[in-house]
Amino acid sequence: MKEEFLKAENIDKSFGVTHAVKNVTLSFGKGEIHGLIGENGSGKSTFTAMLTGICPIDSGRFILDGKELHVKNQVEANQNGVSIIVQETGTLPGLTVTENIFLGNEDRFIKYGIKNIAAMNKEAQALLNKYGYNQIDANAMIDSYNFETRKLVEIVKATYFDPKVIVIDETTTSLSQDGRNDLFRQMDRLRDAGSTVIFISHDLAEVIEHTDYITVLRDGDLIDTVKSSEVTEEDIKRLMVGRILDGSYYRTDYGEPISDEVVLSMKNVSVPKRFENVSLDLHKGEILGIGGLGECGMHELAKSVFGASYDRTGEVTLADGTHIDSITTAINNSIAYASKDRDNESLVVNDSISDNICLPSLDQLKVNHLIMDKKLKEFADKYAKLISVKMVNVNQFVSDLSGGNKQKVVLARWIGKDSNIIVLDSPTRGIDVKVKSAIYSLMTEMKKQGKSMILISEEILELLGMSDRILIMKDGAINADFIRNPELTEEDLINKMI
Repeated sequence: MKEEFLKAENIDKSFGVTHAVKNVTLSFGKGEIHGLIGENGSGKSTFTAMLTGICPIDSGRFILDGKELHVKNQVEANQNGVSIIVQETGTLPGLTVTENIFLGNEDRFIKYGIKNIAAMNKEAQALLNKYGYNQIDANAMIDSYNFETRKLVEIVKATYFDPKVIVIDETTTSLSQDGRNDLFRQMDRLRDAGSTVIFISHDLAEVIEHTDYITVLRDGDLIDTVKSSEVTEEDIKRLMVGRILDGSYYRTDYGEPISDEVVLSMKNVSVPKRFENVSLDLHKGEILGIGGLGECGMHELAKSVFGASYDRTGEVTLADGTHIDSITTAINNSIAYASKDRDNESLVVNDSISDNICLPSLDQLKVNHLIMDKKLKEFADKYAKLISVKMVNVNQFVSDLSGGNKQKVVLARWIGKDSNIIVLDSPTRGIDVKVKSAIYSLMTEMKKQGKSMILISEEILELLGMSDRILIMKDGAINADFIRNPELTEEDLINKMI
Protein backbone atom coordinates (compact mmCIF):
# COMPACT_ATOMS: atom_id res chain seq x y z
CA MET A 1 0.00 0.00 0.00
CA LYS A 2 1.20 3.53 -0.78
CA GLU A 3 1.83 6.10 1.96
CA GLU A 4 -1.12 6.48 4.34
CA PHE A 5 -3.25 9.44 3.27
CA LEU A 6 -6.69 8.78 4.76
CA LYS A 7 -7.23 6.87 7.98
CA ALA A 8 -10.42 5.74 9.67
CA GLU A 9 -9.93 5.17 13.39
CA ASN A 10 -12.48 3.11 15.35
CA ILE A 11 -15.43 4.26 13.21
CA ASP A 12 -18.73 3.10 14.72
CA LYS A 13 -22.36 3.64 13.71
CA SER A 14 -25.73 2.23 14.77
CA PHE A 15 -29.29 2.79 13.57
CA GLY A 16 -31.49 1.74 16.47
CA VAL A 17 -30.61 -1.86 17.26
CA THR A 18 -28.81 -2.29 13.93
CA HIS A 19 -25.05 -1.99 14.38
CA ALA A 20 -24.13 -0.89 10.84
CA VAL A 21 -20.39 -0.25 11.25
CA LYS A 22 -18.48 -1.84 14.12
CA ASN A 23 -15.34 -0.08 15.33
CA VAL A 24 -13.64 -0.12 11.90
CA THR A 25 -10.03 1.02 11.59
CA LEU A 26 -8.79 1.24 8.02
CA SER A 27 -6.12 3.07 5.98
CA PHE A 28 -6.17 4.29 2.37
CA GLY A 29 -3.04 5.24 0.42
CA LYS A 30 -2.37 8.43 -1.52
CA GLY A 31 -2.72 7.96 -5.26
CA GLU A 32 -4.52 4.60 -5.15
CA ILE A 33 -7.88 3.15 -6.12
CA HIS A 34 -9.20 1.19 -3.16
CA GLY A 35 -12.19 -1.15 -3.56
CA LEU A 36 -14.67 -1.34 -0.67
CA ILE A 37 -17.01 -4.28 -1.01
CA GLY A 38 -19.42 -6.51 0.88
CA GLU A 39 -22.94 -7.83 0.74
CA ASN A 40 -25.88 -5.42 0.93
CA GLY A 41 -26.08 -4.30 4.54
CA SER A 42 -22.37 -4.95 5.18
CA GLY A 43 -21.79 -1.29 6.16
CA LYS A 44 -19.81 0.01 3.18
CA SER A 45 -22.26 2.75 2.17
CA THR A 46 -22.76 3.77 5.81
CA PHE A 47 -18.98 3.98 6.24
CA THR A 48 -18.56 6.28 3.25
CA ALA A 49 -21.68 8.29 4.20
CA MET A 50 -19.93 9.19 7.47
CA LEU A 51 -16.73 10.07 5.64
CA THR A 52 -18.58 12.42 3.26
CA GLY A 53 -20.86 14.12 5.80
CA ILE A 54 -24.09 12.44 4.71
CA CYS A 55 -24.63 10.96 8.19
CA PRO A 56 -22.93 11.63 11.55
CA ILE A 57 -20.36 9.36 13.20
CA ASP A 58 -21.35 7.79 16.52
CA SER A 59 -17.72 7.40 17.57
CA GLY A 60 -14.25 7.35 16.02
CA ARG A 61 -12.64 9.78 13.60
CA PHE A 62 -11.35 10.25 10.05
CA ILE A 63 -7.89 11.74 9.50
CA LEU A 64 -7.05 13.13 6.05
CA ASP A 65 -3.48 14.14 5.21
CA GLY A 66 -2.63 14.48 8.90
CA LYS A 67 -5.71 16.54 9.87
CA GLU A 68 -8.87 15.30 11.53
CA LEU A 69 -12.00 15.75 9.43
CA HIS A 70 -15.02 17.45 10.99
CA VAL A 71 -17.71 17.65 8.30
CA LYS A 72 -21.45 17.93 8.90
CA ASN A 73 -22.67 17.76 5.30
CA GLN A 74 -21.51 17.16 1.73
CA VAL A 75 -20.74 20.84 1.09
CA GLU A 76 -18.33 20.90 4.04
CA ALA A 77 -16.86 17.59 2.83
CA ASN A 78 -16.25 19.10 -0.63
CA GLN A 79 -14.60 22.13 0.96
CA ASN A 80 -12.25 19.72 2.75
CA GLY A 81 -11.44 17.85 -0.47
CA VAL A 82 -13.79 14.88 -0.01
CA SER A 83 -16.42 14.07 -2.64
CA ILE A 84 -18.91 11.29 -3.41
CA ILE A 85 -20.98 9.98 -6.30
CA VAL A 86 -23.87 8.25 -4.55
CA GLN A 87 -25.57 5.02 -5.60
CA GLU A 88 -28.96 6.60 -6.24
CA THR A 89 -29.69 10.05 -7.68
CA GLY A 90 -27.25 12.69 -6.44
CA THR A 91 -28.67 15.66 -8.32
CA LEU A 92 -31.53 17.88 -7.19
CA PRO A 93 -34.69 18.27 -9.31
CA GLY A 94 -35.91 21.76 -10.11
CA LEU A 95 -32.36 23.02 -10.71
CA THR A 96 -30.36 23.40 -13.91
CA VAL A 97 -27.38 21.24 -14.77
CA THR A 98 -25.12 24.20 -13.90
CA GLU A 99 -26.78 24.76 -10.52
CA ASN A 100 -26.31 21.08 -9.67
CA ILE A 101 -22.63 21.10 -10.65
CA PHE A 102 -21.80 24.16 -8.53
CA LEU A 103 -24.26 23.49 -5.68
CA GLY A 104 -22.71 24.82 -2.47
CA ASN A 105 -19.91 26.54 -4.38
CA GLU A 106 -21.80 29.40 -6.01
CA ASP A 107 -20.04 32.08 -3.94
CA ARG A 108 -17.17 32.46 -6.39
CA PHE A 109 -19.67 33.59 -9.03
CA ILE A 110 -21.16 36.28 -6.78
CA LYS A 111 -19.87 39.83 -6.96
CA TYR A 112 -21.43 42.80 -5.14
CA GLY A 113 -24.26 40.48 -4.07
CA ILE A 114 -25.19 39.53 -7.66
CA LYS A 115 -24.76 36.01 -9.02
CA ASN A 116 -23.25 35.91 -12.52
CA ILE A 117 -25.41 33.15 -13.99
CA ALA A 118 -23.94 33.59 -17.47
CA ALA A 119 -20.42 32.96 -16.12
CA MET A 120 -21.66 29.90 -14.21
CA ASN A 121 -23.27 28.45 -17.32
CA LYS A 122 -20.20 29.15 -19.41
CA GLU A 123 -17.86 27.41 -16.96
CA ALA A 124 -20.22 24.47 -16.46
CA GLN A 125 -20.54 23.95 -20.21
CA ALA A 126 -16.76 24.13 -20.59
CA LEU A 127 -16.43 21.42 -17.94
CA LEU A 128 -19.04 19.22 -19.62
CA ASN A 129 -17.28 19.62 -22.96
CA LYS A 130 -13.91 18.85 -21.37
CA TYR A 131 -15.31 15.56 -20.06
CA GLY A 132 -16.71 14.79 -23.53
CA TYR A 133 -20.34 15.34 -22.48
CA ASN A 134 -21.08 17.89 -25.20
CA GLN A 135 -24.61 16.48 -25.55
CA ILE A 136 -25.55 17.89 -22.12
CA ASP A 137 -26.76 21.50 -22.05
CA ALA A 138 -25.53 23.22 -18.89
CA ASN A 139 -28.49 25.61 -18.97
CA ALA A 140 -31.11 22.82 -19.18
CA MET A 141 -33.14 21.61 -16.21
CA ILE A 142 -31.65 18.44 -14.74
CA ASP A 143 -35.16 16.89 -14.79
CA SER A 144 -35.10 16.86 -18.60
CA TYR A 145 -32.37 14.19 -18.60
CA ASN A 146 -32.62 10.48 -17.88
CA PHE A 147 -31.02 8.64 -14.96
CA GLU A 148 -27.79 7.78 -16.77
CA THR A 149 -27.22 11.32 -18.07
CA ARG A 150 -27.78 12.71 -14.57
CA LYS A 151 -25.05 10.31 -13.42
CA LEU A 152 -22.68 11.85 -15.96
CA VAL A 153 -23.46 15.26 -14.48
CA GLU A 154 -22.67 13.84 -11.03
CA ILE A 155 -19.28 12.65 -12.27
CA VAL A 156 -18.44 16.21 -13.31
CA LYS A 157 -19.85 17.65 -10.08
CA ALA A 158 -17.85 15.28 -7.89
CA THR A 159 -14.51 15.41 -9.70
CA TYR A 160 -14.00 18.75 -11.52
CA PHE A 161 -12.14 20.26 -8.55
CA ASP A 162 -9.76 17.27 -8.24
CA PRO A 163 -10.77 16.20 -4.71
CA LYS A 164 -8.26 14.60 -2.36
CA VAL A 165 -10.68 11.71 -1.80
CA ILE A 166 -13.49 10.62 -4.12
CA VAL A 167 -16.01 7.92 -3.20
CA ILE A 168 -17.74 6.18 -6.12
CA ASP A 169 -20.69 4.24 -4.69
CA GLU A 170 -22.27 1.76 -7.13
CA THR A 171 -22.16 4.29 -9.96
CA THR A 172 -21.21 1.83 -12.74
CA THR A 173 -24.55 0.00 -12.44
CA SER A 174 -26.28 3.16 -13.73
CA LEU A 175 -24.02 3.58 -16.75
CA SER A 176 -23.72 2.08 -20.22
CA GLN A 177 -20.41 0.42 -21.12
CA ASP A 178 -19.18 3.67 -22.68
CA GLY A 179 -20.15 5.51 -19.51
CA ARG A 180 -18.35 2.94 -17.38
CA ASN A 181 -15.20 3.19 -19.46
CA ASP A 182 -15.27 6.97 -19.11
CA LEU A 183 -15.70 6.69 -15.35
CA PHE A 184 -12.71 4.34 -15.15
CA ARG A 185 -10.65 6.89 -17.11
CA GLN A 186 -11.62 9.58 -14.60
CA MET A 187 -10.68 7.25 -11.72
CA ASP A 188 -7.27 6.64 -13.26
CA ARG A 189 -6.79 10.38 -13.85
CA LEU A 190 -7.55 11.17 -10.21
CA ARG A 191 -5.24 8.41 -8.97
CA ASP A 192 -2.43 9.65 -11.20
CA ALA A 193 -2.95 13.15 -9.80
CA GLY A 194 -2.46 11.81 -6.27
CA SER A 195 -6.08 11.49 -5.15
CA THR A 196 -7.49 8.52 -3.24
CA VAL A 197 -10.41 6.82 -4.98
CA ILE A 198 -12.72 4.60 -2.92
CA PHE A 199 -14.65 2.39 -5.35
CA ILE A 200 -17.78 0.47 -4.31
CA SER A 201 -19.27 -2.05 -6.73
CA HIS A 202 -20.93 -5.47 -6.71
CA ASP A 203 -19.30 -6.30 -10.03
CA LEU A 204 -16.34 -8.21 -8.63
CA ALA A 205 -14.57 -8.51 -11.98
CA GLU A 206 -14.46 -4.73 -12.44
CA VAL A 207 -13.41 -4.20 -8.83
CA ILE A 208 -10.44 -6.53 -9.26
CA GLU A 209 -9.52 -5.03 -12.63
CA HIS A 210 -9.75 -1.36 -11.68
CA THR A 211 -8.43 -1.22 -8.11
CA ASP A 212 -5.07 -1.52 -6.36
CA TYR A 213 -6.42 -2.85 -3.06
CA ILE A 214 -9.74 -4.28 -1.88
CA THR A 215 -11.24 -4.11 1.62
CA VAL A 216 -14.09 -6.45 2.53
CA LEU A 217 -16.77 -5.63 5.12
CA ARG A 218 -19.25 -8.16 6.49
CA ASP A 219 -22.12 -7.24 8.85
CA GLY A 220 -20.34 -4.03 9.80
CA ASP A 221 -17.02 -5.73 10.59
CA LEU A 222 -13.74 -5.26 8.75
CA ILE A 223 -12.82 -8.70 7.38
CA ASP A 224 -9.62 -8.15 5.39
CA THR A 225 -7.70 -5.89 2.99
CA VAL A 226 -6.07 -7.64 0.03
CA LYS A 227 -4.03 -6.69 -3.01
CA SER A 228 -6.30 -6.77 -6.07
CA SER A 229 -3.71 -8.44 -8.32
CA GLU A 230 -3.39 -11.37 -5.91
CA VAL A 231 -7.05 -12.48 -5.57
CA THR A 232 -9.79 -14.06 -7.68
CA GLU A 233 -13.53 -13.47 -7.67
CA GLU A 234 -13.99 -16.67 -5.67
CA ASP A 235 -11.53 -15.43 -3.04
CA ILE A 236 -13.52 -12.21 -2.69
CA LYS A 237 -16.88 -14.00 -2.51
CA ARG A 238 -15.55 -16.23 0.24
CA LEU A 239 -14.45 -13.19 2.25
CA MET A 240 -17.80 -11.46 1.66
CA VAL A 241 -20.05 -14.28 2.85
CA GLY A 242 -17.74 -16.40 4.97
CA ARG A 243 -18.21 -19.48 2.82
CA ILE A 244 -17.99 -20.67 -0.79
CA LEU A 245 -20.92 -19.43 -2.86
CA ASP A 246 -22.50 -21.46 -5.61
CA GLY A 247 -22.56 -19.10 -8.59
CA SER A 248 -25.06 -21.14 -10.62
CA TYR A 249 -28.13 -19.15 -9.56
CA TYR A 250 -29.68 -18.75 -13.02
CA ARG A 251 -32.37 -21.02 -14.42
CA THR A 252 -31.19 -24.36 -15.73
CA ASP A 253 -34.28 -25.38 -17.73
CA TYR A 254 -34.40 -25.19 -21.52
CA GLY A 255 -36.94 -26.20 -24.13
CA GLU A 256 -40.08 -25.48 -22.11
CA PRO A 257 -42.81 -24.26 -24.45
CA ILE A 258 -44.07 -20.71 -24.08
CA SER A 259 -47.82 -20.49 -23.51
CA ASP A 260 -49.94 -19.36 -26.45
CA GLU A 261 -52.02 -17.25 -24.09
CA VAL A 262 -51.17 -13.54 -24.52
CA VAL A 263 -51.72 -11.48 -21.35
CA LEU A 264 -50.49 -8.09 -22.60
CA SER A 265 -49.88 -6.55 -26.02
CA MET A 266 -48.13 -3.41 -27.19
CA LYS A 267 -49.11 -2.18 -30.65
CA ASN A 268 -47.20 0.59 -32.43
CA VAL A 269 -46.21 2.23 -29.16
CA SER A 270 -43.94 5.28 -29.36
CA VAL A 271 -42.44 7.73 -26.87
CA PRO A 272 -40.85 10.81 -28.50
CA LYS A 273 -37.04 10.69 -28.64
CA ARG A 274 -36.99 7.31 -26.86
CA PHE A 275 -38.48 4.60 -29.10
CA GLU A 276 -40.85 4.32 -32.05
CA ASN A 277 -43.58 1.91 -33.24
CA VAL A 278 -42.73 -0.96 -30.89
CA SER A 279 -45.08 -3.93 -30.90
CA LEU A 280 -44.76 -7.03 -28.72
CA ASP A 281 -46.75 -9.71 -26.92
CA LEU A 282 -46.21 -10.98 -23.37
CA HIS A 283 -47.42 -14.51 -22.71
CA LYS A 284 -48.76 -16.14 -19.56
CA GLY A 285 -45.95 -17.47 -17.34
CA GLU A 286 -43.28 -15.95 -19.57
CA ILE A 287 -40.16 -14.03 -18.58
CA LEU A 288 -39.64 -11.71 -21.53
CA GLY A 289 -36.14 -10.21 -21.45
CA ILE A 290 -35.44 -6.89 -23.13
CA GLY A 291 -31.85 -5.72 -23.56
CA GLY A 292 -29.75 -3.18 -25.38
CA LEU A 293 -27.36 -0.30 -24.81
CA GLY A 294 -28.27 2.38 -22.28
CA GLU A 295 -29.97 4.77 -24.70
CA CYS A 296 -31.83 2.18 -26.80
CA GLY A 297 -35.24 3.06 -25.32
CA MET A 298 -35.83 -0.04 -23.19
CA HIS A 299 -36.11 1.81 -19.86
CA GLU A 300 -38.77 4.16 -21.21
CA LEU A 301 -40.54 1.14 -22.69
CA ALA A 302 -40.82 -0.32 -19.19
CA LYS A 303 -42.53 2.86 -17.99
CA SER A 304 -44.90 2.86 -20.93
CA VAL A 305 -46.18 -0.63 -20.09
CA PHE A 306 -47.09 0.70 -16.64
CA GLY A 307 -48.86 3.75 -18.07
CA ALA A 308 -46.18 6.08 -16.71
CA SER A 309 -45.09 7.66 -20.02
CA TYR A 310 -47.61 10.45 -20.45
CA ASP A 311 -46.52 11.38 -23.96
CA ARG A 312 -46.91 7.80 -25.18
CA THR A 313 -48.83 6.98 -28.34
CA GLY A 314 -50.06 3.58 -29.51
CA GLU A 315 -51.85 0.92 -27.46
CA VAL A 316 -51.02 -1.22 -24.44
CA THR A 317 -53.87 -3.67 -23.86
CA LEU A 318 -54.65 -6.68 -21.70
CA ALA A 319 -56.21 -9.93 -22.92
CA ASP A 320 -59.70 -8.70 -22.01
CA GLY A 321 -59.23 -5.55 -24.09
CA THR A 322 -58.52 -3.19 -21.18
CA HIS A 323 -56.37 -0.25 -22.27
CA ILE A 324 -53.50 0.60 -19.93
CA ASP A 325 -53.24 4.38 -20.17
CA SER A 326 -52.38 5.38 -16.59
CA ILE A 327 -50.57 4.10 -13.51
CA THR A 328 -53.86 3.75 -11.64
CA THR A 329 -55.32 1.61 -14.41
CA ALA A 330 -52.18 -0.54 -14.43
CA ILE A 331 -52.24 -1.15 -10.67
CA ASN A 332 -55.99 -1.84 -10.67
CA ASN A 333 -55.41 -4.44 -13.38
CA SER A 334 -52.66 -6.32 -11.55
CA ILE A 335 -49.60 -4.79 -13.25
CA ALA A 336 -46.52 -4.03 -11.13
CA TYR A 337 -43.47 -1.93 -11.99
CA ALA A 338 -40.05 -1.84 -10.32
CA SER A 339 -38.09 1.12 -11.69
CA LYS A 340 -34.36 1.31 -12.33
CA ASP A 341 -34.42 4.56 -10.34
CA ARG A 342 -35.52 3.07 -7.01
CA ASP A 343 -35.32 6.14 -4.79
CA ASN A 344 -37.28 8.48 -7.07
CA GLU A 345 -39.73 6.22 -8.88
CA SER A 346 -40.30 3.04 -6.85
CA LEU A 347 -40.06 4.12 -3.21
CA VAL A 348 -40.94 6.91 -0.82
CA VAL A 349 -37.56 6.88 0.88
CA ASN A 350 -38.53 9.26 3.70
CA ASP A 351 -41.36 6.98 4.78
CA SER A 352 -41.52 3.67 6.59
CA ILE A 353 -41.06 0.20 5.17
CA SER A 354 -44.65 -0.50 6.20
CA ASP A 355 -46.14 2.42 4.29
CA ASN A 356 -44.08 1.59 1.19
CA ILE A 357 -45.16 -2.06 1.11
CA CYS A 358 -48.82 -1.29 1.80
CA LEU A 359 -49.23 1.65 -0.59
CA PRO A 360 -50.62 -0.16 -3.68
CA SER A 361 -52.73 -2.52 -1.53
CA LEU A 362 -54.58 0.03 0.61
CA ASP A 363 -57.97 -0.68 -0.97
CA GLN A 364 -57.78 -4.40 -0.22
CA LEU A 365 -56.57 -3.71 3.34
CA LYS A 366 -59.53 -1.50 4.29
CA VAL A 367 -61.97 -2.81 6.90
CA ASN A 368 -65.42 -1.20 6.54
CA HIS A 369 -63.78 1.60 4.55
CA LEU A 370 -61.30 2.21 7.38
CA ILE A 371 -57.55 1.70 7.29
CA MET A 372 -56.38 0.00 10.49
CA ASP A 373 -52.77 0.62 11.49
CA LYS A 374 -52.46 -2.85 13.04
CA LYS A 375 -53.61 -4.53 9.84
CA LEU A 376 -51.15 -2.51 7.76
CA LYS A 377 -48.23 -3.44 9.99
CA GLU A 378 -49.19 -7.15 9.96
CA PHE A 379 -49.40 -7.08 6.16
CA ALA A 380 -46.07 -5.27 5.76
CA ASP A 381 -44.34 -7.47 8.32
CA LYS A 382 -45.53 -10.63 6.55
CA TYR A 383 -44.13 -9.68 3.14
CA ALA A 384 -40.98 -7.97 4.44
CA LYS A 385 -40.08 -11.16 6.30
CA LEU A 386 -41.13 -13.35 3.36
CA ILE A 387 -38.45 -11.72 1.22
CA SER A 388 -35.97 -11.34 4.14
CA VAL A 389 -35.66 -7.56 4.34
CA LYS A 390 -32.85 -6.78 6.78
CA MET A 391 -34.47 -4.23 9.09
CA VAL A 392 -35.10 -3.21 12.70
CA ASN A 393 -38.87 -3.44 12.11
CA VAL A 394 -41.35 -2.25 9.49
CA ASN A 395 -41.48 1.19 11.11
CA GLN A 396 -37.89 1.82 10.01
CA PHE A 397 -37.49 4.43 7.27
CA VAL A 398 -36.55 3.10 3.84
CA SER A 399 -33.80 5.74 3.64
CA ASP A 400 -31.90 3.80 6.33
CA LEU A 401 -31.74 0.63 4.23
CA SER A 402 -29.00 -0.60 1.91
CA GLY A 403 -29.61 -0.70 -1.85
CA GLY A 404 -30.36 -4.42 -1.79
CA ASN A 405 -32.87 -4.11 1.03
CA LYS A 406 -34.56 -1.19 -0.69
CA GLN A 407 -35.04 -3.42 -3.72
CA LYS A 408 -36.49 -6.12 -1.47
CA VAL A 409 -39.05 -3.61 -0.21
CA VAL A 410 -40.03 -2.80 -3.81
CA LEU A 411 -40.53 -6.50 -4.55
CA ALA A 412 -42.34 -7.14 -1.25
CA ARG A 413 -44.81 -4.40 -2.23
CA TRP A 414 -45.79 -6.15 -5.44
CA ILE A 415 -45.75 -9.67 -4.00
CA GLY A 416 -48.19 -8.42 -1.39
CA LYS A 417 -50.34 -6.92 -4.12
CA ASP A 418 -50.25 -10.35 -5.85
CA SER A 419 -49.70 -8.75 -9.27
CA ASN A 420 -49.97 -11.00 -12.32
CA ILE A 421 -47.78 -8.92 -14.66
CA ILE A 422 -44.51 -7.62 -13.26
CA VAL A 423 -42.21 -5.20 -15.09
CA LEU A 424 -38.71 -5.38 -13.62
CA ASP A 425 -36.33 -2.67 -14.81
CA SER A 426 -32.76 -3.53 -13.75
CA PRO A 427 -33.98 -5.47 -10.68
CA THR A 428 -30.47 -6.48 -9.54
CA ARG A 429 -28.79 -3.10 -10.05
CA GLY A 430 -26.41 -2.54 -7.14
CA ILE A 431 -27.32 -5.89 -5.57
CA ASP A 432 -24.85 -8.39 -4.12
CA VAL A 433 -24.66 -12.00 -5.32
CA LYS A 434 -26.63 -13.39 -2.38
CA VAL A 435 -29.60 -11.06 -2.90
CA LYS A 436 -29.38 -11.59 -6.67
CA SER A 437 -29.81 -15.30 -6.09
CA ALA A 438 -32.87 -14.64 -3.91
CA ILE A 439 -34.42 -12.39 -6.57
CA TYR A 440 -33.83 -14.95 -9.32
CA SER A 441 -35.39 -17.68 -7.16
CA LEU A 442 -38.39 -15.42 -6.57
CA MET A 443 -38.74 -14.81 -10.32
CA THR A 444 -38.62 -18.54 -11.00
CA GLU A 445 -41.28 -19.17 -8.35
CA MET A 446 -43.55 -16.46 -9.78
CA LYS A 447 -43.13 -17.98 -13.23
CA LYS A 448 -44.27 -21.36 -11.86
CA GLN A 449 -47.36 -19.59 -10.46
CA GLY A 450 -48.21 -18.43 -13.98
CA LYS A 451 -47.21 -14.82 -13.48
CA SER A 452 -45.72 -12.97 -16.46
CA MET A 453 -42.63 -10.77 -16.27
CA ILE A 454 -40.84 -8.26 -18.45
CA LEU A 455 -37.17 -8.15 -17.46
CA ILE A 456 -35.31 -5.03 -18.62
CA SER A 457 -31.58 -5.47 -18.10
CA GLU A 458 -28.21 -4.20 -19.25
CA GLU A 459 -26.60 -7.38 -17.87
CA ILE A 460 -26.35 -9.84 -20.74
CA LEU A 461 -25.77 -12.89 -18.54
CA GLU A 462 -28.90 -12.01 -16.57
CA LEU A 463 -30.95 -11.91 -19.78
CA LEU A 464 -29.50 -15.20 -21.00
CA GLY A 465 -29.89 -16.86 -17.62
CA MET A 466 -33.46 -15.84 -16.76
CA SER A 467 -35.44 -15.14 -19.96
CA ASP A 468 -37.73 -17.40 -21.99
CA ARG A 469 -37.41 -14.97 -24.87
CA ILE A 470 -35.10 -11.99 -25.42
CA LEU A 471 -35.84 -8.88 -27.46
CA ILE A 472 -32.86 -6.67 -28.31
CA MET A 473 -33.52 -2.97 -28.85
CA LYS A 474 -31.33 -0.66 -30.89
CA ASP A 475 -31.94 3.01 -31.66
CA GLY A 476 -35.49 2.90 -30.33
CA ALA A 477 -36.64 -0.21 -32.20
CA ILE A 478 -36.65 -3.98 -31.72
CA ASN A 479 -33.67 -5.33 -33.63
CA ALA A 480 -33.77 -9.04 -32.75
CA ASP A 481 -35.91 -11.72 -31.10
CA PHE A 482 -34.24 -14.77 -29.50
CA ILE A 483 -35.79 -17.88 -27.94
CA ARG A 484 -34.17 -19.33 -24.81
CA ASN A 485 -31.43 -21.69 -25.94
CA PRO A 486 -28.28 -23.06 -24.23
CA GLU A 487 -26.35 -22.32 -27.43
CA LEU A 488 -27.26 -18.62 -27.35
CA THR A 489 -24.18 -16.52 -26.49
CA GLU A 490 -23.31 -13.06 -25.23
CA GLU A 491 -21.85 -12.30 -28.66
CA ASP A 492 -25.17 -13.13 -30.34
CA LEU A 493 -26.89 -10.45 -28.26
CA ILE A 494 -24.10 -7.88 -28.47
CA ASN A 495 -24.00 -8.12 -32.27
CA LYS A 496 -27.63 -6.97 -32.36
CA MET A 497 -27.10 -4.16 -29.84
CA ILE A 498 -24.37 -2.27 -31.69
